[in-house]
Amino acid sequence: MPDADPQTATGDVEAVVFDIGRVLIQWDLRALFGKLIADPKRLDWFLANVVTEKWHFQHDAGRPLGEMVPELKALHPDWDAEIEAYATRFLETIPGPVPGSAELVERLDARGVPLYAITNFGAEFWAQFRPTLPVLDRMRDIVVSGDEKLAKPGAAIFELAAERFGHEPGTMLFIDDNADNVAAARALGWQVHHFRDAALLEADLAARGLI
Repeated sequence: MPDADPQTATGDVEAVVFDIGRVLIQWDLRALFGKLIADPKRLDWFLANVVTEKWHFQHDAGRPLGEMVPELKALHPDWDAEIEAYATRFLETIPGPVPGSAELVERLDARGVPLYAITNFGAEFWAQFRPTLPVLDRMRDIVVSGDEKLAKPGAAIFELAAERFGHEPGTMLFIDDNADNVAAARALGWQVHHFRDAALLEADLAARGLI
């Protein structure tokens, strides 16, 4: 069954807006640090207390690595090399695409559906990553949190995106894996799909007549 409820399928969709991390690409800090920290307990502790997703979010929100990394090294000097690897080997936290998602982007594009993206992604890492995912060439515009210094689930990034994309929120379908981001978009009048896997998304897109 499609991942829809009475609050999501509320009208015709003029444009589809994708999140990127964990929707189009896999993202897992463990994919990098599992190579550097052999002991599972030490790895768990490091990811819970040193390089955490919460700490990483600062870069998504616009804080430069040049501030974040030295500050964290000062707090955790025993982990200097691992913290440096976060800055220099970030692309290794992206083990590959989410199965099936790129194909859905291609099918939507082939149907002439306007495609966009809103992503929480640090500006410095985005510059490295963007050339590695050609399917993003099908997006007419991408709002990147680190460039704008606005991040999901804050309302401001959705408002900026709606202005940039040129569609009313109620005519756009926003797809994200994060429940808070989905709730924020829904509250602002967007149609939404809480992403779990490509098969459920395909069913929802088909039910809406988009593919």
